[in-house]
Order: sequence, then structure tokens, then C-alpha cells
Amino acid sequence: MKVFVAGATGAIGRRLVPILVRAAYQVIGATRTPAKAAAIRAAGGEAVVMDALNPASVMQAIQAARPDVVVHQLTAIPAHLNVRKFDRDFSMTNRLRTEGTDNLLAAARAHGVRRFIAQSYAGWPYARVGSPVKTEEDPLDGNPPAELRRSLQAIRHLESAVLTSDLEGLVLRYGGFYGPGTSLGEGGSALDDVRKRRFPVVGRGSGVWSFVHIDDAAQATLKAIEGGQPGLYNIVDDDPATVSDWLPALAAAIGAKAPWRVPTFVGRLAIGEHGLVLMKDSRGASNEKAKRELGWKLAWPSWREGFKRGLSD
Repeated sequence: MKVFVAGATGAIGRRLVPILVRAAYQVIGATRTPAKAAAIRAAGGEAVVMDALNPASVMQAIQAARPDVVVHQLTAIPAHLNVRKFDRDFSMTNRLRTEGTDNLLAAARAHGVRRFIAQSYAGWPYARVGSPVKTEEDPLDGNPPAELRRSLQAIRHLESAVLTSDLEGLVLRYGGFYGPGTSLGEGGSALDDVRKRRFPVVGRGSGVWSFVHIDDAAQATLKAIEGGQPGLYNIVDDDPATVSDWLPALAAAIGAKAPWRVPTFVGRLAIGEHGLVLMKDSRGASNEKAKRELGWKLAWPSWREGFKRGLSD
């Protein structure tokens, strides 16, 4: 079976391509940067250079590959995210989730692709009411802060486009990635911020986050390629946790000083109203559907152990 991975040199693509190769799939990995093609070949895949925002480039790449499955892992998140400028820093990712998704779907439909897997996100997009842990049946936020609106619109567009297409569309709402090659991995910008105490607990730190190790996310993607009904799946670990719980534990795991604790009014000045949502109001996600329907088993069921032993290879 042929699998086309768009975003094959991103954080999850780098872990996914060798897993697919070991599982005996023929992998065609797409990257925008010619210099990164060698990494795809070194992992055992075929490399293609593609501009996901150019419909002709996408059509040509899919036509040449003739894959059975397309995996959409396209993002362009800066190495160091400025939370105050959230929508600015996600502007290219938002285009990839809208224009890029439409281009991939059009090419997939035109060239006989059967199954389409797309990356989405579980966490702050869920409505900030009710249970602190959400399932795929729960609604997304109907009134996000202004700085998150364009990013949430892009997520909604991707999910709707994939789930209403005439392909077997599966949307994987990943939790916050940690592990090698991520910002929460050795050498990553978020760990640097924690070490320098630039990542405080704001207020009571009551926002609930769900994480997933990058290798568990890749394994879940393999399971989605191999089976499962079309639909939404939360790809997160078993242990949703408040910021006041996981952030000090992360600092301890990497030998850093405990994070500062700052009052809400200071946090508002530093990270804006939308940043307070992440710190105080975000919801976690349940992985029961993915484990049940995809047969997904986690190597790192909890970030508690993952932060101690899973941040590097």
C-alpha cells in the first residue's frame, strides 16, 4: 500500500515515516524544502518537493504518487511561539489547514485516494464549559478570545472539509506534543523557557492540558491508516492535568527550578486574554474512543513518566 505523507519532515512526520517503512508501506514523503528531501530518503521513503499552497504542485505530486492513503501533517509553527501574537505565529499553519487541506483533498479525489488522515488539535479549541475532560462529541469553543479566532476557524475548516468529503476521512485531534524534535523535547524552546523560569503558573493554574508523546502520536496515525471508521479521534494520553500539576513536574523532571507563580492580572499583561484561556480555562481530552476503535496502545500512558524518560531519544 502507498502512503503519501504531506509534512514528512515535521515533528510527527519525522517519527511517522520510519514507522510506516518498518510496517512495509511504500511511503512518499512531501516537503516544501528541497534540502530536507534527503532526510526522507534516509528514513526509507521516497521524497517529493511540493508547495502545499499551490494547487498545481499538489495535484502533480499526488498524480505522480498515486497513493492509497494521504496523511496531512502540514504545519508551520515557529520554533519559539510568541503566545501574545498567537494568530500571527499560526498564520501560515492556518493557511495550510485551509488552503492546503482543500488542495490535498482535491488532488486526492482526482486521483483515486481511498483514505485521508488529517492533523487537528485537542485542547484549547474545546468549549470552556462543563466537564474538564472532553470527548469527540463535545462542542468546540463558540466564542474564543479574539487572538485565537482565526486559528480556531482554520481548525474548524480542516475538520469539516475532511469529514464531509467523499473519502474515508479521519481527523486526529492530537494533544500537546512532547518528546524528541518537539518544543517539549531536549533542545526545544519550551524546555528552555522552563529552565529560564519564563513559563509561570498563572493564577491557580487551573487550565487542563492533554499531552501525547510524539511516538505515541505516530503510532496512533499508523492505526488510523490501517483501520477505524471515518470521524474524529482524540489522540492524547491517559492523564489530563492542570497547569499547576504538570508544569512544576516538568521543571522537576529536567532539573530546573520551580516555575514562578504570578497573579492573574500580571498574566493578563504578559500573555493577553487568550493566554489566560490556556493557563486557566482550557479543557483536556479523553482518548477512550481512539483506544477502543483504533486499537491504539500507548507506550507512554502518562506525561508523568514521559517527562522523566521520554524527552530525548
